[in-house]
Amino acid sequence: MSSQLLKFPNPVNEYAARSVAGLVVVLSLATVIFRTEWLLWPLAIGFLLRVASGPRFSPFGQLATKVIAPRFGPARLVPGPPKRFAQAVGATFSVAALVFFHAGIPLVSWLLVGVIIVFAVLESVLGFCMGCTVFGRLQAIGLIPASVCEACNDIRLRQQKTAVSARA
Repeated sequence: MSSQLLKFPNPVNEYAARSVAGLVVVLSLATVIFRTEWLLWPLAIGFLLRVASGPRFSPFGQLATKVIAPRFGPARLVPGPPKRFAQAVGATFSVAALVFFHAGIPLVSWLLVGVIIVFAVLESVLGFCMGCTVFGRLQAIGLIPASVCEACNDIRLRQQKTAVSARA
C-alpha cells in the first residue's frame, strides 16, 4: 500500500507539468523579490512531495491536475521518469537554497532560486524541460538504465501514448 502512495505517475500530462512549473515561477519570484526566507520552505517541500508521489500530496500538483490542466483540453501524455528527475533537480536546488540561507549565505540561496525560475519559465512557457533533457543525456550515456524509461528510448511508444491521449 505505501508503495502505491509514493508512486510517481507514468505517463504524465504535460499540461499539468507545465502548470506546476508556472506556479513554481510565481512562488519563486515572490521568494526572490520579497527576499522572504520562509517561502523557501514551501518551495522545497513542494518539490520533495512531487518527487515522492507526483501530484498526489502536492498542493501545486493538485491545482494543476484538477483545475488548470483540464482547461487546456485532452491530456498530452509524456513519460513520467524524466519529469520525476526534473522535480528531483528542483528539490536539490530548493533544499540547497534553504541550507545556504540558514548557513548565512543568502546570496547563493537567491541565485539558486533564480536558476529554478529560469528552468521553470522554460518549462511553463516554452515546454522545454531542462531536467528532462539532462535525463535523456544521462540515459544516452548509460548512467540511467534504458529500463527506467522505455518510452524515452522508443519513439513508437511515445507516439502510441500521444495517439491514445488524442482519442481520449
